[in-house]
Amino acid sequence: MNQTNLQKVIFVLQRFLPLWIIFFAVVAFLFPKPLEPLGEATPYALGFIFLLMGMTIPFQSFLAVFKKPKELLLGMALKWVLTVFISVALAYVFFRDNASLAAGVILAGTVPSGTSANLYTLLAEGTVALSITLAAVDTFIAPFMTPFLMQVFAGQFIPISFWSLFLNIVYIVFVPIIAGLLLQWKWSDKIAVVKPFFPISSILALFVIVLGVTASAYDSLITYTSLLPLLFGVVFFQVAVPMAGGYYIAKLLKLPEASCRAMLFHIGICNTALSATLAMNHIDPMAAVPSVVNMVINLSLGAFVANWLGRTPVSEVEEVKHMAN
Repeated sequence: MNQTNLQKVIFVLQRFLPLWIIFFAVVAFLFPKPLEPLGEATPYALGFIFLLMGMTIPFQSFLAVFKKPKELLLGMALKWVLTVFISVALAYVFFRDNASLAAGVILAGTVPSGTSANLYTLLAEGTVALSITLAAVDTFIAPFMTPFLMQVFAGQFIPISFWSLFLNIVYIVFVPIIAGLLLQWKWSDKIAVVKPFFPISSILALFVIVLGVTASAYDSLITYTSLLPLLFGVVFFQVAVPMAGGYYIAKLLKLPEASCRAMLFHIGICNTALSATLAMNHIDPMAAVPSVVNMVINLSLGAFVANWLGRTPVSEVEEVKHMAN
């Protein structure tokens, strides 16, 4: 496949990613038996995604953002306070009587930000360096934050083993991303040759996760079909409220418009591929359902908001703000 055709394929996959996710989720729901073995491959598919992430994180972006610690600290605080608070509140209010769904909703809000947040930040003319750095910092602290928060907030619904969850995140997230960074540092020239194939490889790995998780959760989905409309409504608020809150809190604190847009996606979009995999490994298939629903909603809503914001250039917003002052 030549470079032009590859870019066209990547464009179609990224542009219509929410529709592809829905398509493969439906396929897995209709044909669960032959696809169920993919459930065992989800940790490896996710580790592969983090390996590729480690090989693509630009070191220069870290230096640029660390010179502005205010934005970095605010993004981290909002992600691990606002997003977690909203997720816990929704789980306690709507799913107190269903331990698996409650734990699944909390888990979907206590994992690091999703990689699609970087793409949507780019489309919305946000500060991509800030988005990438926040995602990287998120990923490095997740092995500590996610098990701790799950034990505190989901422990009353279902038994949560801190160390088991901690080690699983280390194996799936920390080790691959460190390996990717080392590979980038050691063999940057060779990696540059294959880097154009990283986006399509990550998307294909994501499809494996969607197929595996949905097929494995088939029995639970059938059992709790009546709860799915409520779950979709709850998860919509789980994504939309942190998005809006992150954006307007950043504006209130007078951050540049581009940084506000980066905050919006970082805080609203969580790595639900990770939470689905962890739910399958440490809770049960039903607990992975909120993550699959969240994946569909955060990708769809994120794409809509990115395209909507992208219609108004950041320079115009900053000019209006300057005139108002």
